[in-house]
Amino acid sequence: MAEKYAIGIDVGGTNTKFGVVNKKGEILIQDRIKTNEKENVEGFIEVLAEKLQPMIDQYGGPEAFVGIGMGAPNANYYQGTIEYAANLKWKGIIPMADIMEEKFKIQTKLTNDANAAAVGEMQYGIAKGMKNFITITLGTGVGSGVIIDGKIVLGYNGFAGELGHVIVRNGGRLHQGTGLCGSLESYASATGVRDTAIEFLQANPDINSLLSSYTIDELTSETVFKCAEQGDVLANEVFEFTGQILGEALATFVHFSAPEAIVLFGGLTKAGDLIMKPTRQAMEDNLLQVFKNQVKILFSTLNEADAAILGASALVW
Repeated sequence: MAEKYAIGIDVGGTNTKFGVVNKKGEILIQDRIKTNEKENVEGFIEVLAEKLQPMIDQYGGPEAFVGIGMGAPNANYYQGTIEYAANLKWKGIIPMADIMEEKFKIQTKLTNDANAAAVGEMQYGIAKGMKNFITITLGTGVGSGVIIDGKIVLGYNGFAGELGHVIVRNGGRLHQGTGLCGSLESYASATGVRDTAIEFLQANPDINSLLSSYTIDELTSETVFKCAEQGDVLANEVFEFTGQILGEALATFVHFSAPEAIVLFGGLTKAGDLIMKPTRQAMEDNLLQVFKNQVKILFSTLNEADAAILGASALVW
C-alpha cells in the first residue's frame, strides 16, 4: 500500500507555515508565505497554492493525502470556519475548509492555531506524555491551547481557550482588533511589548535609554530585547512589567485547570530569562498554597513552525 501523507498549515498573524508530514510525524518539505500580503482570502489562497500545489504534486497528488489540517486564529473546529479573527485582514466568517477543499481537492479540518500547536507539543514536544498542560503562544498575538485529561478543550462552540483575550487590567490598554480594554494580548504579545516601550518612553521623555534612539516605527519587541540585553534599564523594565502581567494571568489559568506545566513558545520566548524570571515570580506570588511550586513553566523545545505544522497535520490522521 502506497504511503499516505498529511498537510499541516499554520496561519499566524504574520506568517503562514505549511508542510507535508508523514505518519511518523516527520516534516518532509515545508515553506511559508506572508499571511496578510493580500487584502482578501481569495488572494491568500492563490499565493498559498503557488507553493503548496507543487508539494502536493511532488508527493503523488490529492489521492496520496489523508487530509489537510489547518490551525488558524478564531478557527471553529465544528464549522470549518475562521470567524472574526482580530489579527487577520479577512473580516467576518470565512468558510475556510470549503475554500481549501474546492481549491486542492483534499478534505480539510480546522482548529485554533494554538490548539494545533498544543497537539504538536503533546505528540512530539516537551509535553510528550503529559495529560494536563497549557500552551501559550507569545507572538503577534497571544494564543493558547488547553489540554485536560489528554484532550484539547474545545467547548460548546469550538472556541474554548481564548486566554489571550482574558481581561487582566480593568479599563486597560485598548486592543485595536477586538475593541476590548486590558486583555492579556494587549500586554504580553510582541505588539504589547512594543506598546509598553512606547508608553514608558512617552512617560519618561528625558530618560537616557537606548530605546530613545529608535523612531516609533523602528521600535519592535526585538529592538526592546536587544536594548535589554545591553543592560538598558528602561528596556529591562518593559520585560519586568510584561512578565508581571503574564505571570498574574498564568496564576489565574492554573487555578481553573491545575496543569502539570505551562509551555511557552513564539517569538517573545527568545527573550529567555528576561521574560521567564518575572513571569515565574509573578505566577508563584499569586498562587494558592496548594499550587505553589507545583506547576512548571517551560519553553517549547520544538521549532515553532514545526510544532504548528505537526499539530495541524495531526487533525487528519
